[in-house]
Amino acid sequence: MRQAWRAADVRAAEKSLMAALPEGTLMQRAAAGLARRCALLLEEAGGVYGARVLLLVGSGDNGGDALYAGAALARRGAQVRALLLTPERVHLAGLAALRAAGGFTTVELPARVDLVMDGIVGIGGTGGLRPPAAAAVRRLGELRGRTGHRPLVVAVDTPSGVVVDTGDVPGECVDADVTVTFGCLKPAHVIGPAAIRCGQVELVDIGLGPSLVTGPAVRVAESSDIAAWWPVPGPVSDKYTRGVVGLATGSAGYPGAALLSTSGALAGPAGMVRYAGSAHAEVVRAHPSVVVAPRVADAGRVQAWVCGSGLGTGDAARTELRSVLATSLPVLLDADAITLLVGGEFSEHLRRDAPVVLTPHDGEFKRLAGEAPGADRAAAAARLAAWTNAVVLLKGDRTVVATPAGEIWANPTGSPALATAGSGDVLAGLLGSLLAAGLPPVRAAVAAAYVHGLAGRRAAADGPVTAPDVAAALRPVLRDLLK
Repeated sequence: MRQAWRAADVRAAEKSLMAALPEGTLMQRAAAGLARRCALLLEEAGGVYGARVLLLVGSGDNGGDALYAGAALARRGAQVRALLLTPERVHLAGLAALRAAGGFTTVELPARVDLVMDGIVGIGGTGGLRPPAAAAVRRLGELRGRTGHRPLVVAVDTPSGVVVDTGDVPGECVDADVTVTFGCLKPAHVIGPAAIRCGQVELVDIGLGPSLVTGPAVRVAESSDIAAWWPVPGPVSDKYTRGVVGLATGSAGYPGAALLSTSGALAGPAGMVRYAGSAHAEVVRAHPSVVVAPRVADAGRVQAWVCGSGLGTGDAARTELRSVLATSLPVLLDADAITLLVGGEFSEHLRRDAPVVLTPHDGEFKRLAGEAPGADRAAAAARLAAWTNAVVLLKGDRTVVATPAGEIWANPTGSPALATAGSGDVLAGLLGSLLAAGLPPVRAAVAAAYVHGLAGRRAAADGPVTAPDVAAALRPVLRDLLK
């Protein structure tokens, strides 16, 4: 598992650590790691010696990191220029080190450069980029957009222009190939549109870990976590002990939702799938192993329910949702079930002892919460989770999972390929299967999003993706993950 901390917590930890070290030690550690990564990139592109390096230097420590790293590259023979965006506030010792190593300053972006180091704004930056910095970033974008020689861009700590604590990108922003960050990850590395702008994120250990005394703002699961959590049958397992998942999904108008959610559930760890709904004939025809019934009341025993995908919002759908929520079982509510929650008719059912998982996209979130998630998607998901007493899986390229207690997870495997009709139905079925198998709701949500994202990526390798393609990719993804 990876973890990310907010800027204020990082700065407090740095202050604590710096008090115990000789002055400048942390910056030298950071600059050494930054220079090492830039040198590796240049070696892959043809060598450090003679390479043209441009430093975009802002004020404060972020610019100092870039200047010291540039000095290290200059000592190895690189041609290093520094564009000082705030000359009156430049890190003087860093600038002196660069000049002593043979680097020099410039007043404009050169027409040709091999590597650009973005040291404009660090984790203390607020309010978007100032006009000179924004102009430099636009010019950098023009250089990168040209055909022919394209410079590599390395961001120092975070790409300039992102909002560190939320992952928002409110204006001009650097698009990095690599982001070298120090001490720990920050939310912008793993959440929101900023995560995409970071490129590959490399963490440099500067000894900060013991000084991070607060809990992380965001957690990110890795493949080893998912493999460790995933329920696997043992020698004495049977279809009932593995879990039975019930699906109250689909309708006469949307039978595909029933088929897709069933496909997702069948790929999960549960030993049996029961379907209850008006699409039961289509479901059993496509999936003979599924036990079907016309309504929830006739479905039989299950360990968890999935409700809402393609269910509709009429009286029959309300009856089915009421039946599901009246149980003492874990429940996943998706799509139409979330829409039915609006207005308070079912509000008393959300304050239930058994777990509830909500899986809204932005439109459903807005209907339920009364406002769009906005720039801080993690905080918005956490507020909705606290209000509904449910685990909330807020869908998006960087899907967010939030608990009522405020624990936040970001999914690292998202893919634009999943922006296709029915993809969420597959996710709902898979997540429901994990709930039925006994996985705690937050782990079930995190694991389902992770595997679903990998399936989207795998399906995209073969061309344009449909939801059945995502469902078909779940098994090979799990095979590789659980080896």
